[in-house]
Amino acid sequence: MFELWQFTLARPMLRLAPKGVGRPVLVLPGFLTDDDATAVLRHYLSEQRHIAYPWTLGVNLGPTEAILDGLEQRLDEILLAHGEPVSLVGVSLGGLYARDLARRRPDSVRQVITLASPFRIERSSQSSLGAVFDSLSSLHVHPSRFSVWTLPREPLPVPATAIYTRSDGIVAWETCLDEDSRDAENIEVIGSHSGLVHLPTALYAVADRLAQQGDTWNEFAAPAAMCGLYPQAGHSVP
Repeated sequence: MFELWQFTLARPMLRLAPKGVGRPVLVLPGFLTDDDATAVLRHYLSEQRHIAYPWTLGVNLGPTEAILDGLEQRLDEILLAHGEPVSLVGVSLGGLYARDLARRRPDSVRQVITLASPFRIERSSQSSLGAVFDSLSSLHVHPSRFSVWTLPREPLPVPATAIYTRSDGIVAWETCLDEDSRDAENIEVIGSHSGLVHLPTALYAVADRLAQQGDTWNEFAAPAAMCGLYPQAGHSVP
């Protein structure tokens, strides 16, 4: 994979990202993938002094009762271990779960970071995997149980960063953009949908966002040497 090759070459640059202070991070995988797909991302975050947790819920088949209930239990386990709100990093469909958790448990979530997550999707034709997702719909919860389907455009009650790529190839990139609000931002990178979990610019942005200190939150500003690698950080919803 091209992005994984880039990740290997960019390790020195990635180590220059701001370091964390040992706060907890829960990483949620994309549709039809599991924790193996986020292993590189979690390893990098651990190197950057974050405590990165896998979701441990197996293959992501969509918003089933078992997954949504399991995520709440996982969040509670991490809260109990650390005694502080947890940052959520969601890949693709995993980002929809992260935003749903943040709406329902705002006191338990520090911030949400999504990677190519189509949380504004309105129809299955906006994703090349829409037919596969629809084929599993009998396993999914009623829409009223999943706030991303009922409140897709309302700002989250916690800081939110949406990382997206116009060359996504799996979902319409416009569906991955957040609405303008004081504590929400969109960061554009150049890569593929599945490759964002290895893409150096995406990983650097995730580490930078997680490393913010205290209760402060400011929009992402790429280092001068990397500005050209982020085509349009701060892009707003068209």
